[in-house]
Amino acid sequence: MGSTQQDLMRFGFSEEHQSIYDMVWRYSKEELHPLLERMDREDWFPERTLRSLHGVGLLGLTIPTQYGGQGLDLISQCVAAEAMTYWNHCFSISWLGSENVCAHNIVRNASEEIRQKYLPRLCDGSAIGALGCTEPGAGSDIFGSMKSVAVRERDHFRINGRKLYITNGSIADMVLVYALTDPKSGANGVSAFVVEKSFEGFKVAQKLDKMGWRGSPTAELVFDDMIVPAENLVGEENGGVAVVMSGLDIERVLMCFFALGMAQRALDLSVDYARQRKQFGQRIGDFQLVQALLADMYTDIETMRAFSYQMAKEISNLETGGGGRGVIHQRSAAVTLHVGRALNRVLDNGVQVHGGMGYMRESEINQLYRGGKVLEIAPGSTQIRQLIIGGDLLK
Repeated sequence: MGSTQQDLMRFGFSEEHQSIYDMVWRYSKEELHPLLERMDREDWFPERTLRSLHGVGLLGLTIPTQYGGQGLDLISQCVAAEAMTYWNHCFSISWLGSENVCAHNIVRNASEEIRQKYLPRLCDGSAIGALGCTEPGAGSDIFGSMKSVAVRERDHFRINGRKLYITNGSIADMVLVYALTDPKSGANGVSAFVVEKSFEGFKVAQKLDKMGWRGSPTAELVFDDMIVPAENLVGEENGGVAVVMSGLDIERVLMCFFALGMAQRALDLSVDYARQRKQFGQRIGDFQLVQALLADMYTDIETMRAFSYQMAKEISNLETGGGGRGVIHQRSAAVTLHVGRALNRVLDNGVQVHGGMGYMRESEINQLYRGGKVLEIAPGSTQIRQLIIGGDLLK
């Protein structure tokens, strides 16, 4: 079966970035792709495999070397995400949930004490990370509708609340949690904390059953008088919005590389199927209407790629505190808006090429199709992305 391995250097990336992509591609093809079918069928996650990634240099990619990381740039993480996702999107989203959404925000915002305590564990695989922000009543209006509350008591905070749709929630050893420390101030009264699953009052309420990204564990977390040491505060008290925004634009661009891996895989599967499947005495790829579907898929992917690769370069040196505002915020919303829509067009056309086989749960194109919709929901829905872009254009 054909598989499209990218030549990143023709897009202006470095030889080092190409080497990282190639290494992750080979590893993911050999070790991660064979796990995909069971992950989707049984909603099973190979936790041991995730923890063992330190042995091949795939944990702590952007974490500085003094904490045990690889000390690489964000582009390296982006191209690694694309290569890994091509072969197993269900595994790579859990990798990203720990590697970027949790770890990278700690690198950018936490105290030196927190960095020294937690980052080495994320790098050696002894800890898996997660982000705890979304709540049952707080999705797009994440801060305005937040109900989780953290009350300071001498040398610790007591947190009560719930978090929902948390990637890695049921396997995470640590979670970057957001809660109100000044409820009267709304979004200006939110703080961020590093929380360990061993803390008193931390509970996994349930593992959630998803349409796509099966295997990657998603859970509801409950904090019942959870005690968190005061030194586990990340950033300033009541400064949680700044912590979120420092990484949100980066997360959005990174998710575009995740989408690229899925889209390219869908195209390759569809081209192979069009070559092999025969109807009316000839292969279906010889019919012009099937060729049109493949052409649309290819064109969508190349526009996704051009915008995503450009944004990786723009965001790679984003200064601390530079996220969530200005041109970069508008452009990261725009690339995610386009990529989310284009991905779902690609996956829809891929299923169409596969016909009845594409509708079968066990087919890989079906697995991809079920996983694609969430790229129009998170991080930040299509409509929220439109509001960001439109609002900035009218300023």
